[in-house]
Amino acid sequence: QVQLVESGGGLVQAGGSLRLSCAASRSIFSINVMGWYRQAPGKQRELVATFRSGGSRNYADSVKGRFTISGDNAKNTVYLQMNGLKREDTAVYYCNAVWIGDPYNYWGQGTQVTVSS
Repeated sequence: QVQLVESGGGLVQAGGSLRLSCAASRSIFSINVMGWYRQAPGKQRELVATFRSGGSRNYADSVKGRFTISGDNAKNTVYLQMNGLKREDTAVYYCNAVWIGDPYNYWGQGTQVTVSS
């Protein structure tokens, strides 16, 4: 069973930065797509950022220019660097991954990010 373990969440003031990490128990070299989603209280889960095996990256409009997704194949880890955090970024952030040849959609347990004014 593949596991995705998120870390790096916490409480930060508006304008601050956090870096989230998602460590996979399987090599991410053969990833199809991997990324981050978030869910705020009372709202649906939404896409934050993804990257695909071909190297393309996709960002929600609300985070473009502030968040950066990256990966480290040697560590089987994907990062989300979040700068210029706003109160509306407050949510539980989930790591998601789909591997080539594996139909299952894997999710991490989530990490809380709280931005105070």
